[in-house]
Amino acid sequence: MPAFTTQPLSPSTWPDFAALVERHNGVWGGCWCMEFHPEGKERGAHRRAQKEQRVRQGTAHAALVYADAATCVGWCQFGPPEELPRIKHLRVYSEVIAAPPQWRITCFFVDKAYRGQGVSSAALSGALEQIALQGGGVVESYPEDVTDRKVSAAFLYNSRLSMFERQGFERVRRIGKSHWVVAKVVQAITG
Repeated sequence: MPAFTTQPLSPSTWPDFAALVERHNGVWGGCWCMEFHPEGKERGAHRRAQKEQRVRQGTAHAALVYADAATCVGWCQFGPPEELPRIKHLRVYSEVIAAPPQWRITCFFVDKAYRGQGVSSAALSGALEQIALQGGGVVESYPEDVTDRKVSAAFLYNSRLSMFERQGFERVRRIGKSHWVVAKVVQAITG
């Protein structure tokens, strides 16, 4: 297994993120990891510019995973609910919401050449570390339970339930046929 490092998505790491997305034709039909942002319904070539603008404004968060100092091979997107309001299964989710979390983890992407090597797990760890540095709080996500089912890694935009459980997340409730709300409290790192 290669050793991975993580860095925050920022104006200085934007070229690395953009190179990964461009190597994969915009990811999922040109998503550019915009789907969960408020303007995510809008389709078109402008999504790249929208994502870059959000990064420059500090309203797009992600842990980027590097296989070496220069090659970004994956990411985990996270942010507060107002930054990422458009989650899958929102109608079912909204039926029983007690209080919104401080943070949401909405999607992962892994370079085709690095799938099955622990990139998503490294990305989740990196996102949790960034959240801790930004004050911590309740972190929520919506992974898929793939137990007894074969699912292509290319379609696991929110990764596997088992990966979240290995990193201390607990099941809160089911939403959709195979997706779960999971949560974890992340302590702030101070000083």
